[in-house]
Amino acid sequence: MYFKQFFDERLAQYAYMIGCQANGTAIVIDPMRDIDQYIEHAASQNLNIVGAADTHIHADYISGLREFAERGVKVYASDEGDKDWKYEWLINSDYDFELLNDGDEFSIGNITIRAWHTPGHTPEHLSYFITDGAAADQPIGIATGDFIFVGDVGRPDLLESAAGQANVMEPSARTLYKSVEDFKNVPEFMQIWPGHGAGSACGKALGAVPETTVGYELRYNNSIKSATSEDDFVKFILEGQPEPPLYFARMKRDNKIGPKILKGLPQPKHLNLNELKKLAGNTDVALLDTRERDEFSEGHIPGSLLSPLNKQFNTVAGSYITEDEDIYLIVEEHRVSEAVRDLYRIGLDNIVGFVTPTDLDHYKEQDGELETITVQKFDVIDQYVGNDDYQIFDVRKASEYQEEGNVEGAQNIAHTQLLPRIEEVPSERKIVVHCQAGGRSAVAAALLQRNGYDVVLIDDEWLNYKSKATATA
Repeated sequence: MYFKQFFDERLAQYAYMIGCQANGTAIVIDPMRDIDQYIEHAASQNLNIVGAADTHIHADYISGLREFAERGVKVYASDEGDKDWKYEWLINSDYDFELLNDGDEFSIGNITIRAWHTPGHTPEHLSYFITDGAAADQPIGIATGDFIFVGDVGRPDLLESAAGQANVMEPSARTLYKSVEDFKNVPEFMQIWPGHGAGSACGKALGAVPETTVGYELRYNNSIKSATSEDDFVKFILEGQPEPPLYFARMKRDNKIGPKILKGLPQPKHLNLNELKKLAGNTDVALLDTRERDEFSEGHIPGSLLSPLNKQFNTVAGSYITEDEDIYLIVEEHRVSEAVRDLYRIGLDNIVGFVTPTDLDHYKEQDGELETITVQKFDVIDQYVGNDDYQIFDVRKASEYQEEGNVEGAQNIAHTQLLPRIEEVPSERKIVVHCQAGGRSAVAAALLQRNGYDVVLIDDEWLNYKSKATATA
């Protein structure tokens, strides 16, 4: 059996290629939208991809299932869950597909794949037992998708907190409890191949180790260990879940009704300076600046959004840009394709053009309009406390705000939820925005400034404020 784990660092997402080397065939489980990476790798191993499968309707990225179906590859998807959790784009289509229920099996060469219904994260969620028939009569492992992670389980609140379904959070948690109880009966030797690792918003305590075993998780996974009773599990699993990025609801919708099919990645145009000048102050488009926050604060084109090309790039872009906006990038030329691919993976396809930081320097030299953001440290924040001209604004997660302390009078909205709630930010005051270490507050400050707010960015470590507050207490 051939086994390959693919990891996307931005989304902390794992996809898997399982191959039968005897007949040169393979399947990809939970593929991302840019399926060229799997096709190229399979070719390098003398394998032909003949199948692709999803564990569930994903919320954090566009699935590659339809891209594979468009190329004539047979695709496998869940037929569990109620009518609201069906792959609508597959039903009554001309694609080569098979819908699976609990216990259904299919084969790729000598490899047998058996579906296991593991609801809770979503109603239709499947995990897949993988058996190498050439070597064994029992599964070697399970592709668990967003059911079992290293150190955690898939969060059951997203149908309510991200997809907007009312009053389903607790029932989903109780359903997940039953799936976890079933998991406790799985042989401990089996390997676990999760759908995500540390950094994903699909859980609250995911480990960075890429694989695990049933036995290890039964002993050391705190979410599983909390399942001493159904009520204890529900309380533990719903407590402290981070606010989901805004784009999660759109991903659920698109993967359900069918992602758009594009003939390759978008190819943005390199803009000239005259074209760049026309973008200044144009908030009908999204001008996304990927430079570091200190460079952005010192001078950026009016109306720009900020999202450095780091692990939070997808989360920020997906939370601050809507699907219908034309996107222009400020990005180093050698990283254009990287940024485009990341945006493509979350369904932001309207990438029209780009300029480089060097182009921005030339724009500045020709008296192009720039804005700045005032940057300060926590040692001055006391002057804003109780000052009616200012509102202190905390963009950390609600759990951080509540558990780690907060500045007196600070308003809290997580940075991933800021766009739909921006009218809650008082427009008559200057906004002093902070987070834990400056990264989230910087992107939030750019969004606020784009929307007409006068902002002060606190680019500092929260620990510096806490130590100061403790010393003066």
